[in-house]
Amino acid sequence: MIIAVLSDTHSLNIPKPLLERFKTVNLIIHAGDICDLATLKLLNKIKPTKAVQGNMDEAVVKKILPVKEVITVENVKIGLTHGHVGDYREALKNATAAFKDDKMNIIIFGHSHQALNEKIGHTLYFNPGSPNDCIRAKFFSYGLITIEAGKIKAEIIKI
Repeated sequence: MIIAVLSDTHSLNIPKPLLERFKTVNLIIHAGDICDLATLKLLNKIKPTKAVQGNMDEAVVKKILPVKEVITVENVKIGLTHGHVGDYREALKNATAAFKDDKMNIIIFGHSHQALNEKIGHTLYFNPGSPNDCIRAKFFSYGLITIEAGKIKAEIIKI
């Protein structure tokens, strides 16, 4: 199973090479601040998409997306949240707190626009950065997570 992971697209155009790459994955995960329904619909046309709401999303998006979600893929538990609930500047801390009562193999979050791929304890913390908004990030990026026979391989892809 190959999962494309992105966050913080903020209704901006997603680079065409990324959209082409997404055709080759099994699932797309968006970690919030998708902002509009058009982007969500575009991603869902390419591949099945799981997404959570972010702090900048339009009201109609917040109405249909949860604040957090747990996804199980090949017996791997993935916690998905944007990371904005709590101290606004502490996305990693907020993402950790969102799943404090749950045992997750992976916690995916966004909000900071800073890519992160780090195992802390038994949990992989993964923030794909942003593919199109580098105001707060050092570079454009997205993520790929491959899950095969219970093994997890995660990578940040700089654009």
